[in-house]
Order: sequence, then C-alpha cells, then structure tokens
Amino acid sequence: MREIVFDTETTGLSFAGGDRLVEIGCIELVNRVPTGKHLHHYINPERDMPAEAERVHGLSARFLSDKPLFHDVVEELIEFLGDCPLVAHNAGFDFSFLNGELGRCGRPAIDHGRMVDTLAIARIKHPGAKHTLDALCVRYGIDLSARTLHGALLDAQLLAQVYVELTGGRQITLGLAVDAPMMRETPAEAPTRVHVRPARHFAASAVELERHAAFVQGLEDPLWALAASG
Repeated sequence: MREIVFDTETTGLSFAGGDRLVEIGCIELVNRVPTGKHLHHYINPERDMPAEAERVHGLSARFLSDKPLFHDVVEELIEFLGDCPLVAHNAGFDFSFLNGELGRCGRPAIDHGRMVDTLAIARIKHPGAKHTLDALCVRYGIDLSARTLHGALLDAQLLAQVYVELTGGRQITLGLAVDAPMMRETPAEAPTRVHVRPARHFAASAVELERHAAFVQGLEDPLWALAASG
C-alpha cells in the first residue's frame, strides 16, 4: 500500500485569513517502508513573512522571493500525491493550506477521506500524554538532533518514523489465531483494531530500511519479478 507522509510550513495559522504556504515536504511509503522517493519545494508566498512565523521555520521573505510560485509546482505535486492516503500531524491544518492553494490554482480540493491524522491517532494510543511531533519522537527513540527549526521535509521524515510506530511498529503480527483473524482496515482505523506486537529494540532503522529498498530496486531480473511476468 502506498502512502504519502507530508508536512507544510506557512506564513501563519489561517489560509482564509490571508496566510500562505511557503514550504511542503512529502515522503513516500510503501507498506509503511520509506522508498527513498520524496518531493520538496520552497514556495514564494507573494506576501510578507510575519516575524513570529519566521521564528518557527526560519524562512524569510527575502529567502523565498526567488522561489517558485505554487502554480509553478502544482502539477508535480499532484502527480506525486496521486490518489493514496495522505498522512500529516494535525492534518486538518495542512489540508486547509494545501486545498486553499489548489483552489487558488483552479484545481479540485483533495478529499478529506484520504486524510490520516497522526495527532488523532496519538491521542487515542497515548491518552493524557504530550502529542507534539517532538514528544512522539522522544517516546519512540527517534533522533531529533537535526531539528533546530521546523522544516517541512525533515518533519515529514520524522513523522514517517512516528507513523510506523503509532501503527504497530515494524513487527506487525500476521493475525493467524482462529479467534482473531487478520482485519483489513483503513489507516485511520488500524491503530484501534489491528492486533500488533510492540516494536522491538533490535528492529532495522529507517536508514537501513531505505538502503535495503534502494538495493532491492537496483537488482537486475530478480526471481520474483520473473515469476510475476511469467
């Protein structure tokens, strides 16, 4: 199953109030494993950058002034997003800006049925705990050393790791018990209904999994491809 984990940075909190998208980062997962494919763009918002927003992500109006406009990258973005589920943290916020920008370009909005909100999942799985991306990274032992400011691509990479852990880690049971058959669920339902085994400390890291995926893609005439074509 293909999924896209994404994050955005903006000039503020409300697209309807005049704020705009300034950065978007997307990570591709297939069966919850990063494939190495990603999409990242800085975007000229065609407006000023409030100081409070710049303190969060470090992107100044001057830095963004020579970057492409959203309509310059919209075709590439739509193609990359495809029709698969879209995973974000506090996803309603990111969807409001993404759909707002699509609307300004005369493009149809993305169906909210594709939205997978890791914040909502975290609140169900860890009630009463902190649910920020930083807090979830600490909970799952994910390295935060590179995150000095918010950045869409880095945050999407971190969120991809958090999402895997929130939905059962890398060791998901096959559900072979007679009284507990495997259940086919949507991503939003999976954390509350799929039987999972806790993540193990010796599981492969995200970097190792990415390297493995790249190695497999580089194999010439693998047996499983021949079998599929035959």
